[in-house]
Amino acid sequence: MAEPMIVRVQSPDGVKRISVGKRETGAQFLKKIAMEFGLSNNEFSVYLNRNKTGEICAASNKPLSLFRIKHGDMLFLFLAGAPSTSTQYMQTSCVGGAVLGSAPTASAFVEDEIDQILNKQDGKIYRNRDAQLCRHGPKGKCVHCVPLEPFDEDYLNHLDPPVKHLSFHAYIRKLTGGADKGKFVALENISCKIKSGCEGHPPWPDGICTKCQPSAITLNRQKYRHVDNIMFENHTIADRFLNFWRQTGNQRIGFLYGRYTEHKDIPLGIRAEVAAIYEPPQIGTANSLELLEDPKAPIVHEIAEKLGLRKVGWIFTDLISEDTRKGTVKYIRNKDAHILSAEECITAGDFQNKHHNNCRLSPDGHFGSKFVTVLATGGPDNQVHFEGYQVSNQCMALVRDECLLPCRDAPELGYVKESTSEQYVPDVFYKDTDKFGNEITQLARPLPVEYLIIDITTTFPKDPVYTFVSSPHPFAVVNREVMGETQDFHSLSTYLSQNQSEFFLDIISDFHLLVFLVTNDVMPLRESMSLILDAVKTRNEEVAQTWKRSEQWATIEQLCGTVPSLPDSFADFGAVGGSVPTPPPADMWHCKHCTYVNPPIMDHCEMCSLPRT
Repeated sequence: MAEPMIVRVQSPDGVKRISVGKRETGAQFLKKIAMEFGLSNNEFSVYLNRNKTGEICAASNKPLSLFRIKHGDMLFLFLAGAPSTSTQYMQTSCVGGAVLGSAPTASAFVEDEIDQILNKQDGKIYRNRDAQLCRHGPKGKCVHCVPLEPFDEDYLNHLDPPVKHLSFHAYIRKLTGGADKGKFVALENISCKIKSGCEGHPPWPDGICTKCQPSAITLNRQKYRHVDNIMFENHTIADRFLNFWRQTGNQRIGFLYGRYTEHKDIPLGIRAEVAAIYEPPQIGTANSLELLEDPKAPIVHEIAEKLGLRKVGWIFTDLISEDTRKGTVKYIRNKDAHILSAEECITAGDFQNKHHNNCRLSPDGHFGSKFVTVLATGGPDNQVHFEGYQVSNQCMALVRDECLLPCRDAPELGYVKESTSEQYVPDVFYKDTDKFGNEITQLARPLPVEYLIIDITTTFPKDPVYTFVSSPHPFAVVNREVMGETQDFHSLSTYLSQNQSEFFLDIISDFHLLVFLVTNDVMPLRESMSLILDAVKTRNEEVAQTWKRSEQWATIEQLCGTVPSLPDSFADFGAVGGSVPTPPPADMWHCKHCTYVNPPIMDHCEMCSLPRT
């Protein structure tokens, strides 16, 4: 019996592999495609060529061999009524290493602006003529001064500090270099799932074959990274985030909003610039964190997009105070402990899977992720340090296909699941060294998560940058009710009284204030914020003044005017960066566990139910 062949079908939603027999008819083949893509037979057409020539008819009883379809060929699926444009699809170059065609020339997925900028650069490392070694004229070139490729290992190793990972675009240049100019390059995403469409045996767990079985994975330390540097625009952003831990002792999670820019310290490098931190609903204690569902997430995303920002990563704290008088913290993430726990790696992988990196060289239209992880923890000098990371593309695949678990008693170890009747899990290996110095291959049960981690330098600029104006009395941060900081018209009235400037743009340029104006329950301004968001984005005072004269802002001011003035003892409560808030009246008491303020008649905290003493 002839072996089945694999045919790839490209649709606007990506590529799928279809297993077909050589004697299968066109009608049978189209039925398989309909089942694979979840379509009915009259919703699509399949062609041999992207220009809609060589259609495979549903009524055709001819075997596929007469269409000259071979193992590994690419066909093109068009939805009924979809526009026929050459940019809808990407050509694919190989299947299992076999050459099938040319590299992608157009992408169905728009690459990020920074990728488009770097794609146009040659990436060469230009060097001046060496007066001692060069023996040629000013217009000549020799081995001592000829431009280097962006992936030149000697150059990267001699930088200060040395660069351990290629930038992603330097990695692409390495793949696409040489005589063929990357003609045969296709960045394949790893899959840990059984391939669909194989009909030669019963479904798992009763049967599996080498054609539908996912390949075993050997973990390698990734040689490139999608982001080469993380930079906070200024220290205020980080201090404002850390203030929650300073006042409560509880850990905190936030999402980083900013933009991707060129990192010129590394050839073809990418930097994630952080302009603001949004803190979603969460439950935090001194040693745990739990994210809650966030109904405001789509609106925050919309605000950021109109400000020219995007979610570039996440940040969390793991801080333990050492000496409150000196303001020092314990150094707990060291070589004797762990850098990131398996649970944190899984969370990072999940976030990265939700924020794909669009890539023209991938048959799926995406490859890896630019989403970064920042950990705020104690450093060797017992000061707060910000450490940047990503997890590898291999880790992303293990997390996406639900193959990786944390170990309960060893945070530095993960554990790859074993196959069950519900799920087939491929074997995962990593290479280690035994006590005699010999390299051995180990099954990833358990797995040191250091094989999955890529470190990224995290910095603050010498000259601070301010997308949002830094105020001595900033507006309250959302979801901080547990520490007495609330976003309401009381806090807005206080903020406006403390920040009186002739430049309205300076007053309104606070990310947390803009979120409140859009999402508050009394008078949400979602439909009328475009003008002021554009003013903040373009730093245009004239446009800001125009919005200030609007009916909406007049109503906001009226609402603030109706708010009764707060007692003097609470005037500065919640002002981040200022002095510690004045304590409540003597007959009230602070819960030492969650900091909630309780009336004197209570023996147990109303918030956390723990005893007063």
